[in-house]
Amino acid sequence: MEVRILVKPGSSRGDKVEETPDGLVVYLHAKAVDGAANAALVNVLAKHYDVPKTRVHIKRGAVARHKTIVID
Repeated sequence: MEVRILVKPGSSRGDKVEETPDGLVVYLHAKAVDGAANAALVNVLAKHYDVPKTRVHIKRGAVARHKTIVID
């Protein structure tokens, strides 16, 4: 399954997932430094979809706020 996501790193809302008509908006407390936000994103999405972290992959947008995620 592919999911389009808008990531908002460094958010004061903490780790939160909101569904929108265009995909998901994920608020992360982690800052976008040294891949910390991407690692936090994988953790949050794995919990949201109740799958292991190893099944969540960033297909497109590793250094962008708009990402395409693949969940096996």
